[in-house]
Amino acid sequence: MTPNDTQSPIEIDPSSVKQMLERGEVLLFVDVREHWEHEVSRVEGSTLIPLREIPANVARFRDASEIVLFCHHGRRSLNAAVWLRSQGIGNARSMTGGIDRWSVEVDPQVPRY
Repeated sequence: MTPNDTQSPIEIDPSSVKQMLERGEVLLFVDVREHWEHEVSRVEGSTLIPLREIPANVARFRDASEIVLFCHHGRRSLNAAVWLRSQGIGNARSMTGGIDRWSVEVDPQVPRY
């Protein structure tokens, strides 16, 4: 996927993200939830950039070869991915089901809330 590939699927399932991480792919894995949510539950290796801070960090996204965003259930991260794509960052994707689905399908050690 190239950074300007706006035709690629905008959502990716948690199992596929886990496989990417296991293969050691260079990935900007972004948690767009709030700080308090991150304190309750987090995915190791992810970077916290709350949704409202995405615009201020747009340069960071432009430099990433792969971007996967997540939130609690997938709505905020999907909004972030859509917005990033509207800014010409076509490799932004949202993890479907968010951290909740990650907890169920990938890592049950990650607390659900």
